[in-house]
Amino acid sequence: MRIAHFSDLHILSLSGISPYRFLNKRLSGYANLRLKRGHIHRPNYVRAIAREIARTSIDHVAVTGDITNLALEPEFEAARALLQEALGLDPKNVSVVPGNHDLYTRGALRTRRFMRYFGPFVESDLPELAVDIGLGRFPFVRLRGPLAIIGLSSAVPRLPFVAAGRIGSAQLDAFARILAHPQVKERTPVVLLHHPVQNPPSRLKTLMEGLEDADDLTAHVQGFAHGLILHGHLHRRIQRPLATRAGQLHVVGATSASLHHEAHERMASFNVYQFDEKGMLGEVESHILEPESETFRVADVPHAAWA
Repeated sequence: MRIAHFSDLHILSLSGISPYRFLNKRLSGYANLRLKRGHIHRPNYVRAIAREIARTSIDHVAVTGDITNLALEPEFEAARALLQEALGLDPKNVSVVPGNHDLYTRGALRTRRFMRYFGPFVESDLPELAVDIGLGRFPFVRLRGPLAIIGLSSAVPRLPFVAAGRIGSAQLDAFARILAHPQVKERTPVVLLHHPVQNPPSRLKTLMEGLEDADDLTAHVQGFAHGLILHGHLHRRIQRPLATRAGQLHVVGATSASLHHEAHERMASFNVYQFDEKGMLGEVESHILEPESETFRVADVPHAAWA
């Protein structure tokens, strides 16, 4: 099996949006976008990546959050249309989890905006094991060949300038039940979430942009000898090991699919993971966009201790 993974689309669309909807966290977010991000996040890069994946031999696609910039309806519409048209895949073959930008405000959570547009991309093969966490029912599970693809939501509304995530005890308890299910135990787990499970060494940076209950999540996967955890959030291609009592999991992050950057590890790209028939992970590679020609060059995903 081959899984393609990309993240952090940061699709921006303000079509038909009233200025009154910026009288909240969006005001600081929009200012930051115009001052720092507007010239480097390019939706045509996302389209090029989706088209390249459609041309490649891929069995499943994982998208690990921050689909939108400000969690506005036109952004969700544009992102869904882009994925459907460029990928051309049935939603059962595409798994999407939300990022902090997709729950940018409490209104986005209250109206379940992510689920309204991306519900078909989170439909679970074991729906009875999910719990309602406000934005929808998570975790979801897709049983695909030798793999159990498990989607977690680490996205929660935060104060301005805070991008930290949290899974929460209810979702973690459901995650434990999923991992104990016979159909999951016989497969290799591939866990999707937006925030990295390994926090930075700085306590302040963890509080501002890390995963609040990362240690609790790590405790739940200690029984697995192998598997894969995929994330975004860092806008950086990176892979790190996660030791367990039984062996070692691979933790791999994707950069922003829309990001224009001179640094090799940050330029827009997608990752590809190759599994054998027993669910053992083989090759891990990144396909990096060459923007002028809209072609891709293949490279390794850099190893790092932390980001």
